Amino acid sequence: MVKMFGGNRVLIYLLDLNFGRLPPEVKPSRSERESETNGRLQRQGGRTSFNKQIPFCTEKAHGRRMSQKLLKEAFISNLNGTSLLEISIGLTLAPLCIACRGLLLILYKLHNGRSLRSRKYHLLLDFTVLVAPFVLGCTILSPILHLLPITIGAFCAGLFYKIYNRRNHYIRTPPKQIIHDFLKTSLEPDYIPSITVFRVYVNVLTAINILAVDFPQYPRRYAKTETYGTGAMDFGVGAFIFGNALVCPEVRQKTGVVQSKFSCLARQLLSVWPLVFLGLGRLISVKAVEYHEHFSEYGVHWNFFFTLAIVRMTASLLLTLFPTNKSWIVAVILAVFYQLILDTTHLKMFVLYGSDGKDTRLGFLNANREGVFSLYGYLAIYMASVQVGLYVLKKRTLVKDWIEVICFFLLTVFILFIFLHMSQVYVEPVSRRMANLSFCIWIVAQCLTFFICFLVTDLILVFTKLLVNGSRVPCCWNFTQPPTTNTKHDSEPASIKRERKWLSICIINAIDKNQLVFFLLANVMTGIVNMMIDTIHSNTSFTLFVLHLYMFTNCLIMYILHAKNILLKCW
Repeated sequence: MVKMFGGNRVLIYLLDLNFGRLPPEVKPSRSERESETNGRLQRQGGRTSFNKQIPFCTEKAHGRRMSQKLLKEAFISNLNGTSLLEISIGLTLAPLCIACRGLLLILYKLHNGRSLRSRKYHLLLDFTVLVAPFVLGCTILSPILHLLPITIGAFCAGLFYKIYNRRNHYIRTPPKQIIHDFLKTSLEPDYIPSITVFRVYVNVLTAINILAVDFPQYPRRYAKTETYGTGAMDFGVGAFIFGNALVCPEVRQKTGVVQSKFSCLARQLLSVWPLVFLGLGRLISVKAVEYHEHFSEYGVHWNFFFTLAIVRMTASLLLTLFPTNKSWIVAVILAVFYQLILDTTHLKMFVLYGSDGKDTRLGFLNANREGVFSLYGYLAIYMASVQVGLYVLKKRTLVKDWIEVICFFLLTVFILFIFLHMSQVYVEPVSRRMANLSFCIWIVAQCLTFFICFLVTDLILVFTKLLVNGSRVPCCWNFTQPPTTNTKHDSEPASIKRERKWLSICIINAIDKNQLVFFLLANVMTGIVNMMIDTIHSNTSFTLFVLHLYMFTNCLIMYILHAKNILLKCW
């Protein structure tokens, strides 16, 4: 431990499990802070900020800021992640929360004869059921994370049992006939709620984790790994790429509409300019305020906005050269070829240790080697997700068709996890830093598992809605033609159409309408909180208050924008 941190007593003390305040006798001296900071700046290719031209008071304040910056950088560095099982267990919370919210709304309809129409109560219900459990799950409830899905699942089972016993439809019908009608139920073919919920939850979980990671109550095993391992935040990065590809223009292009591939490419090039500007804005602001950074994540000047922009542009170019329905082949070739280059050349050593083997950050490529070379892995994930999107968006109307989709995805996930095991044993463990072959397989397999859970949840809610006439749930499939009636969607009474409009105002729909704005807002507010609060010395009560207030503010702003039908998009 002393060797790892060069004898710096502050960084060693941070590894204490309690992460408490530093006692006076182990606080770093000014010379230690200067030495550590100078070494860090030299590795980044910069100049030391401690010199004789700086006035004493300015130098002292600057030293305190740099010392705090180094403490926070050490707090999120040199981590090894957690197990695949724990990440999978944690991800099951999202579909269970969606099911719980839906069942509560259906039960309310059953008891009161009408749906919940208060926007205020909708917001409170959504935040309490859909967001707050994840704040608690990644802080004080993390030691018993495995019990949370069991508890919420049991609560959902109780709600379903109560609804089934008090149903106002299919009252005397045998269960076998109910299931038969359920399989023949027609659903809206042009709207797949699972895609929306998947992409929104990736944003929500990312927003929670990017701030929570700076507090001591957040388990270090959930944070991004240093070199090898699987952390919850590692999954979030890959899932963001996966979710973007699910709805890319090449996937959403309607059948029968002939469009030039180069026109699609031109639209993609125009659509990524906000990401480039956001990346530049983040770079300038972070450097200007000396915000703490984890350089082994993307590099000195690189950030995720640049990665997302380049991956989208490159993928569009590849999809103009190769058939879109063969994108999975391109993904396999990219991932395997990149892994071969890592194993057969000095590229792996360069990415991990720099050109001189001493973690140098001199020169653009050295400074940003993780961000530049991980593009190959993220591009492979994007191309694989395009194939998934094409399969999911095929026109299907019956419930039984979607059950076939779930079965196909389950088989695919099973095969992918077998390949993941073989890759980790015989090739290399998962590495987000390099975005290697194992990382690509893990992200695709885990994202498909996550997506399957949402599909299953949607079908459960569809089945429950059959049991209660007139029930409506936000972000859930609607019937185009229930099996026991010939009523079409277009002939619904005006009262039901108004009810649909009321139910469209929910947190999921609100975030979905301005996803990039929500992601940017979360990043900006995370920076503000970190500059105002000494996060690494915060107690549990204060941490929970800050995280809940932070997430509620983000959700409230999105909710207001959606209620006023404001779309902040200019591209």
